[in-house]
Amino acid sequence: MDIGKRAEELAIELTSILSVVGTKEENNVVERIYEFFGEMDYFKNNPESLKYVDVINDEIGRKSTLATIKGKKGNSNKTVILIGHTDTVGITDYGDLKEYATKPLELIEKLKEVIIPEEAKIDLDTGDYIFGRGIFDMKCGVAIIMTIMEELAKNVDNLEGNVVFAAVCDEEGNSGGMLSVVPELVRLKESEGYEYLAVIDTDYSAPRYVGDENRYVYIGTVGKLMPSFFIVGKETHVGEPYKGLDPNQISSSITKEFNLNMEYCDVAEGEVSLPPITLRQQDLKTEYSVQIAKTSYLYFNYATHISTPDEVMNRMLVGAFKAFQNTIDELNNQYKSYCKMSSYPYAELPWKARVITYEELVEKVRAEKGEELNLMLEKLSRELLDNDKIDERVFALKLVEQVHKMWSDKEPVVIAYFSPPYYPHIYVEGNEVKEKILLRAVDDAIEAADNKFNIVRKKFYPYISDLSYAAAPKENSIIGVLKENMPGFGVKYNLPLKEMQELNLPVVNIGPFGKDAHKFTERVERDYSFNVLPKMVYDTILNLLK
Repeated sequence: MDIGKRAEELAIELTSILSVVGTKEENNVVERIYEFFGEMDYFKNNPESLKYVDVINDEIGRKSTLATIKGKKGNSNKTVILIGHTDTVGITDYGDLKEYATKPLELIEKLKEVIIPEEAKIDLDTGDYIFGRGIFDMKCGVAIIMTIMEELAKNVDNLEGNVVFAAVCDEEGNSGGMLSVVPELVRLKESEGYEYLAVIDTDYSAPRYVGDENRYVYIGTVGKLMPSFFIVGKETHVGEPYKGLDPNQISSSITKEFNLNMEYCDVAEGEVSLPPITLRQQDLKTEYSVQIAKTSYLYFNYATHISTPDEVMNRMLVGAFKAFQNTIDELNNQYKSYCKMSSYPYAELPWKARVITYEELVEKVRAEKGEELNLMLEKLSRELLDNDKIDERVFALKLVEQVHKMWSDKEPVVIAYFSPPYYPHIYVEGNEVKEKILLRAVDDAIEAADNKFNIVRKKFYPYISDLSYAAAPKENSIIGVLKENMPGFGVKYNLPLKEMQELNLPVVNIGPFGKDAHKFTERVERDYSFNVLPKMVYDTILNLLK
């Protein structure tokens, strides 16, 4: 099977179609993919096997393409799911070369006329790489799946089992494409009697360190939570700073505790998740004055390999309390020095470290206000939903802020909660039958691959992806902590948790090799990506269906 050249040509064609996330243009590439399959004899004869899946509640009408090939050999209901995202990040980072960002063949020549990083220049001069927005992340991978589907469709008489491909939009944003496809996959499973085996993605795979020449295959995927903190201090005039408690100082102490702190990393089978890192930190004061801020908030990106939401919440509470107490201790030390230098009497400051969850806050306010709290939350939610400029993170913050305002306790406190989104990790340990089948299928495919590259199998695809939505924790104690501590869950932010739990599939990413995803020097390496990878993906599919 020689589909490398076909895949490369198709990758360049898909790249030429602008499909920036969050725009109507996303549909252009989705429609081209639908058209590609629609031209094939298999889908002309089986039109019901090709369809669009609309993004749920999407104001700009985006959609994904779902294509299914049913093998005719035997009567197997075994089915492999393939996914790939069709959207890209924007192109403004190309500057004056923006018009060439989606023209790989022309962009190569234009890049020779400007100054680019040395490593990118070396790769450019070799001619071994194709440059362009989305060529690496991930239209190359989508093109590979499309060409494999094309090959499978030519010989369905010898295909035992089925293959479902979802070309999904909005992966770079809020995963609206995949979240809409998941319920459709469950519906197909029930209506067709499919036995799903695994999910294969072909998203990008980059060097993990400077000079890394390995080619990686990842079984399983990293997860993501967004630990968030709403911080209530005590306002004061800047002329009397020790009579107040600055929420920004508490916030900074929490950042110091969590940010890039390896103590909060997950370790599984020797693989280490990335440490938490701040994504936003700001106070909520709306005007300039010489009064210090009353409140502030911050949230983190928190990668998981094995930690569940309840475990992360417990760490949040302990870490935030430690940070709060450190702030108080430091304040007292500084105040003592100030009093000594000023010849004033010193008395310990009155602040006490307090950290509670959003769930606990709601319980306290409900005990005081009863139905009034529910009415407020319903009214506020309706108002916020009417404003399409308020995203899920701000929506959650506004709910926390207003619930706290209803609380009679006005003393300093830190309220811990989760901001959307939530991406479950999928850890393929090898304990379950489907996990063993996937591990063997991938290992056999790697063993059969061209050995001129050092192909390394690892756990946990390290980049947040739609693979996470192939499963979800089933324990009520875990999901309950997530739901009750994520303000707006089920209102502004929705997950098809039931359907994700129903799928409950192991996953693998077998992606092209390249560099600089989301940079203007984004590029994919030709040889491995088009000459080795397609066969490895193809073999993995057939190995699973055996």
